[in-house]
Amino acid sequence: MSPERPYHPIDCSIHDRLESAATLRRPVAIAFRSADGEVIEVEARIIDVFARDGVEYLKLEQGREIRLDDLHTVDGVATGD
Repeated sequence: MSPERPYHPIDCSIHDRLESAATLRRPVAIAFRSADGEVIEVEARIIDVFARDGVEYLKLEQGREIRLDDLHTVDGVATGD
């Protein structure tokens, strides 16, 4: 199954920040765009950063999966969108 929209890779420094937070099991403040374009803010632990069908995602401890190119900020740092 291919993604419904093209994936745009994120900056490596943001990817490294996500992987570090997942490894340390440290809660992070994340703002991301929902499917309808609304910016949603959550604070949660990242349990995985992974790729599926050519798209990178993070998975939060509550089970929510977020496309990395939907991220707006991570701990207040803009993701470059």
